Amino acid sequence: MQTAQIEHARGGRFAFDTTLVLFFLAVDFGQSLNSFGVDSVLSSLTLAVLVVLPYYLPFDGEKPAFGPWLFGRIVIALFAMAVGFGFRQTLGTVLPETLRFLPLSLVIAAAMFSFYLQFYGMLKVRLAR
Repeated sequence: MQTAQIEHARGGRFAFDTTLVLFFLAVDFGQSLNSFGVDSVLSSLTLAVLVVLPYYLPFDGEKPAFGPWLFGRIVIALFAMAVGFGFRQTLGTVLPETLRFLPLSLVIAAAMFSFYLQFYGMLKVRLAR
C-alpha cells in the first residue's frame, strides 16, 4: 500500500514505454515529412494510433484524465517530428549519412522494450483479493 501511494505521488508510470516508441516513431516520421507517398500515409496512421491507443492498455493503477493526457502525447509527437526534421537537415553536413537509419533502429529497440513491459505486466503473478 505504501509503494502504491509513493508511485501515485510521483505521477506513476502510465504509458511511459509507449511514449518512447511514440517519440522515436515521430522522429522517424519527421525525417520523411517532405515525401508524400504510401509510406507517409501508413506512418501517419501508425503515429495517430500510437498517440491515442496506449490509453486503453491494461493498467493496474489509476489512469489520468484523457484530455490532458492526449494533449501531452500530441505535444511529444510534434516535438519529436521537429527533432526528426532537424535531424534530416544535419545528415550529410554535420552528421554522416549512415546515421539516417538511427531513428528507425531506436523505434525497434523501444518497441521491444515496450513489448517486454506490457507482456510482463499482463503475466505477472498477482495476489488474490
